Amino acid sequence: MDGVLNKLRNLDAYPKINEDFYSRTLSGGVITLVSSFAILFLFLSEFRLYLHTVNETKLLVDTSRGETLRINFDVTFPAIRCSLLSLDAADISGEQHLDIRHDIVKKRIDAHGNLIEAKQDGIGAPKIEKPLQRHGGRLEHDETYCGSCYGAETSDDDCCNSCEEVQEAYRKRGWAMTNSDLIDQCKREGFFQKIKDEDGEGCNIEGSLEVNKVAGNFHFVPGKSLHLSNMHGLLALQKDSYNISHKINRLAFGDYFPGVVNPLDGVQWMQETPNGMYQYFLKVVPTIYTNVRGRSVYSNQYSVTEHFKSFENAHSQSLPGVFFFYDLSPIKVTFKEEHVPFLHFLTHICAIIGGIFSVAGIIDSFIYYGQRAMKKKMEIGKFG
Repeated sequence: MDGVLNKLRNLDAYPKINEDFYSRTLSGGVITLVSSFAILFLFLSEFRLYLHTVNETKLLVDTSRGETLRINFDVTFPAIRCSLLSLDAADISGEQHLDIRHDIVKKRIDAHGNLIEAKQDGIGAPKIEKPLQRHGGRLEHDETYCGSCYGAETSDDDCCNSCEEVQEAYRKRGWAMTNSDLIDQCKREGFFQKIKDEDGEGCNIEGSLEVNKVAGNFHFVPGKSLHLSNMHGLLALQKDSYNISHKINRLAFGDYFPGVVNPLDGVQWMQETPNGMYQYFLKVVPTIYTNVRGRSVYSNQYSVTEHFKSFENAHSQSLPGVFFFYDLSPIKVTFKEEHVPFLHFLTHICAIIGGIFSVAGIIDSFIYYGQRAMKKKMEIGKFG
């Protein structure tokens, strides 16, 4: 047994020096102190990096089909009143949504940006449940009320009990409301007086859209949209020109995730010409973010280019407004959040301690033997 222990003792790569032969120096103490602080500093830095997460990024082909895309927006128009501002959406599959009102909140603001009124599903005149006419005739005391649609009815049973319903009937027909002053519902609701009262106001519109995951566009236009024979136009309840100056407080495609940058957030544009169309062309990149706990967020990033199209005359066939044209990238980006492996952290700590210890030993030896050589030369009088 003693022979085995002796052989094992001979394998010791760290032979111990008897304390009687130690020679402690001032320079060695200073180097030891400095190296200890260096080891501590690098250890804390490495430990902080270990506690933080890193993102692993991959690019994949997006093979998803039949999904929807949620668009979150918050846009302020300082010179267009809420009663005229309309939101429409369309995509290349042929699906159209005109004058969208669900999941939308409009806020009336004054010239200084102060809030006047906020209301869900748009702001307009209150609906009259019992107008004073029934298709041009007089009402009986116990008769069910039904307002005229002024020729826009699709059947004898159609009723328009408010100014808004008359406008909707005209929109479905593809007619322009050139006789709006003669519509009894609008006069009785004070619709045009309310529009005059809102003159000089602006509008903040925020909400979300759920659209097909295909290329398309959505746009904010000053007027009610209509669609007729594949032509897109505006209801003639508008003036000759509009100031479409706007500020995009927020525009995002999907949910928020750490590190996402929406390039249009906070962008502001002021119109200088009388009328025109401002266009944003967006390239949307599907993105999956997975945090360190394994929870995934399916969202999107996007890049953007901008273009302003000025109308030479106020009666141009193009629509004034702010248009967002988006297209989807076939490439999907994945971000995976993860910690540095513990074995890597341990390897770095060992490298730090061993490296600094070795370098400090080399410096200490250089100084120690250098001082001894200089001292010997001074003793024999050869230094100088």
